[in-house]
Amino acid sequence: MDWPAVPVMLEYARWKYVVILFVVLVSALYALPNIYPQDPSVQVTANNASAADAALEKRVEQALAAAKLTPKSVAIEDGKVMARFDDVEVQAKAADAVGAALGSDYTVALNLATTMPEWLDWFKAKPMQLGLDLQGGVHFLMEIDRAAAVDKRINALLDGIRADLREAGIRYESVERVGANRIVATLLPGADLAKAASVVQTDIAGAFSSGGVPAFNAFQVDSSGNTVVVNIAEATLDQMASNAIEQNISTLRNRVNELGVAEPVIQRQGAERIVVQLPGVQDTAKAKRVLGATATLEYRGVYGTGSAAEAQAAIDSGIVPPDAKVFYNKGTNVPVLLDKRVIASGEQLQDASAFFDTQSSSPAVSVRLNDAGGRRMFEHSSMNIGKPMAVVYIETVPEVKMVAGKEVRTTRVKEEVINIATIRGALGDTFQTTGLGSMEESSQLALLLRAGALAAPMQFAEERVIGPSLGKENIERGVQAILYSFGFVLLFFVVYYRMFGLITNLAVVLNLLMVLAVMSILGATLSLPGLAGIALTVGMSVDANVLINERIREELRAGMPPQAAIANGYDRAAGTIADANVTALLAGIALWAFGTGPIQGFAISLIVG
Repeated sequence: MDWPAVPVMLEYARWKYVVILFVVLVSALYALPNIYPQDPSVQVTANNASAADAALEKRVEQALAAAKLTPKSVAIEDGKVMARFDDVEVQAKAADAVGAALGSDYTVALNLATTMPEWLDWFKAKPMQLGLDLQGGVHFLMEIDRAAAVDKRINALLDGIRADLREAGIRYESVERVGANRIVATLLPGADLAKAASVVQTDIAGAFSSGGVPAFNAFQVDSSGNTVVVNIAEATLDQMASNAIEQNISTLRNRVNELGVAEPVIQRQGAERIVVQLPGVQDTAKAKRVLGATATLEYRGVYGTGSAAEAQAAIDSGIVPPDAKVFYNKGTNVPVLLDKRVIASGEQLQDASAFFDTQSSSPAVSVRLNDAGGRRMFEHSSMNIGKPMAVVYIETVPEVKMVAGKEVRTTRVKEEVINIATIRGALGDTFQTTGLGSMEESSQLALLLRAGALAAPMQFAEERVIGPSLGKENIERGVQAILYSFGFVLLFFVVYYRMFGLITNLAVVLNLLMVLAVMSILGATLSLPGLAGIALTVGMSVDANVLINERIREELRAGMPPQAAIANGYDRAAGTIADANVTALLAGIALWAFGTGPIQGFAISLIVG
């Protein structure tokens, strides 16, 4: 049978060829970083955020030499000293040796340093991070200070009772904590005992309520003579510590999200510990600072005149007014008296962002308070226009001390006044805080404020690099299986389809290249389920090419001219291929929306493919 001449145009517009070439080149560029391995390394940074210098580099080299450890290199990279090694075991020993030699003034962290050429940084090209199951990662075991968690909650309660007694016009001699679980309010002669008991009862009930209902037997309030006594149940103190751990876990999750770590593991271990595992973290020193930091802000009124002489006189005499507390200005170390009562604190902040304030010519942080904090700020500022208000920066600094030849980890609370400004008008829930030393400092403070304050200080009880959870041998076998299957598929196409098989192989390889490039640009974390998603993508690509090639063969067997057979083969297979890919895409979206962890990793690679 003679087929009529069919005008078939297999040439495309030139701009389409340009687009194809551009896509292939961009895909190759952004997939390229994945071929470069990472070096186990030890990263050293100064806690005062200053850049590393040659003296610090030399100290690191001396510490490694004293421990008889030979690094691949020791150099300053991006303002940090980076010591690279050949394997993880030497890396762990080096971190211990360098940490012991440098002390608590420096952060020594385990890291995986890239060997990617610097010119790729110009294009912002980065490799995909590997999940814990493929690459391993950094393991932190963090321990909460239980006593500090309870003390912080009780001290806040004491400040609230004092303030409410003053507002109610009830004169008192003292409100203090006696022992572990008693609060005693001692009134002055003539004070209304029943009214004071009612105020204390309301404050305590609000502090220990759940959903507006006070917890049963959480506390007991007794009043007699001139005292109001609150007995807090031991179970309530335990619940305070437990709540602090849960709040810390939530805060740590927020902070890890701010760091951009994919598929982290954050879970409670025992009564007072939290396990944090971060796969593929590049800057573990920053991770340690952000995870362990308890930096926050407090807004307080200035007591009295606010002069340094007034504060120094109180320090020299040893008599500080009961409603005041001594603080020191950051940098100058000049003392100042501030009100004990906190107007607003970091726990009431909803959002924070760093920026450079052109009026004060200094880095600053813009903060937004929640409703409760905004109301208190408005009430205080509207009643104190023309008076100064101070911003206090509070940070819990971890320290390591040697006691009787043993390493003892402690913490030190640093409180500094970073800004005192006159209230010019009533403030709402959004305003700016200036007086920060650098943009890096303001950015980190904004990050910590956004993520939330830790309910209690924590310290790193353990830090180590963990190996892949699946085991090195299993991973190698899995990768080999994927490579062999991919090779067999390519060989089959060449043997069975010949010239069309070569074109098919090129299409499959380009498809895989583009998948790797897109996942690298998105910063996706590749885990074993992700590899399975890529393998499924390759399978679907193979299936599509089989449909096209078989359609072309059918047309050729029917006697159609080659060019027409090729055109018809692609056109007739296009609908079936589109249906299969749309179905797979919808399945991937459903898996991503309703799944977690490894399931989402599989879904992302499937969607991109």
